[in-house]
Amino acid sequence: MAVIGFHASHEQIGPAQLLRDVQLAEQAGFGAAMCSDHLEPWSRRQGHSGFAWSWLGAALATTRLPFGVVNAPGQRYHPSVVAHAAGTLGCMFPGRFWLALGSGENLNEHVTGDPWPAKEVRQRRLEESAAVIRRLLLGEEVSHEGLVRVDRARVWDVPPDPPPLIAPAVSAETAARSAAWADGVITVNQHPGALAELLSAYRSAGGRGKAALQVHLSWAPDEAEALALAHDQWRNAAVTPPRTWDISSAAEFDEATRDVTPGQMRDAVLVSSDLGRHAAWLEEFLGLGFDVLYLHHVGQEQERFIRTFGEHVIPRLA
Repeated sequence: MAVIGFHASHEQIGPAQLLRDVQLAEQAGFGAAMCSDHLEPWSRRQGHSGFAWSWLGAALATTRLPFGVVNAPGQRYHPSVVAHAAGTLGCMFPGRFWLALGSGENLNEHVTGDPWPAKEVRQRRLEESAAVIRRLLLGEEVSHEGLVRVDRARVWDVPPDPPPLIAPAVSAETAARSAAWADGVITVNQHPGALAELLSAYRSAGGRGKAALQVHLSWAPDEAEALALAHDQWRNAAVTPPRTWDISSAAEFDEATRDVTPGQMRDAVLVSSDLGRHAAWLEEFLGLGFDVLYLHHVGQEQERFIRTFGEHVIPRLA
């Protein structure tokens, strides 16, 4: 049966309120949750960016939901630190935590002062980091010389079943390449044809595990309000790869999206006041072969969305 999860947007909501939101989401019928590990929001209008790892401990302890986080090892995080954090959560909450490893965005990584590498270098750095993290989560002592350097690292508390390492991918090429190391794949909503191609590329390359989709949506009882929410809070989505990977601050994203119109938001966010339309979109995604959908309502106020989708949309999908 499909799982409908809640995306906890640290970039938009303060950590205390976001904890209350995810607790409410569980009560409303959401079956899982995820978040992204950001240092900076995508826009100054969003105005938040709590530390995901601290928050995850509280969220796992105060709900029964499985949780995941998208993280970029190799620059801001040494892979041994990521493995240490993941191992501890895996020990405390067995079977409830997964870790998605991406090549990152300059938005979060530039703070080290190190140069921002080219995409191919970032991808190879990610693959090295993923291999190191996997070995550390098996309890091995690891030394490594490459794009990342590791000297006799060991994580002393590791769970019996290591957390799955998931590959974030936005293209079929990246999905296929990630199949060599990943325990599953996660992507974001785009045209159904592109999503079908991505899933096919991952599976054809031997990709194992579950396929998850993060769905950016905007709902309000009034269509104009739903569109205004998307335009105010998530116009950063109008910036597409590779440019989105290279911008280094929320202020730069705001400048890059200054001329984006409300109408353009419909290309990146599912905007509708019609709950039936939202349910149909989500049913189409499930029909493509996704096992889990993580719903990200792009507004900063989540309670109305959580209660309404819990009552009217999730039961239809289940």
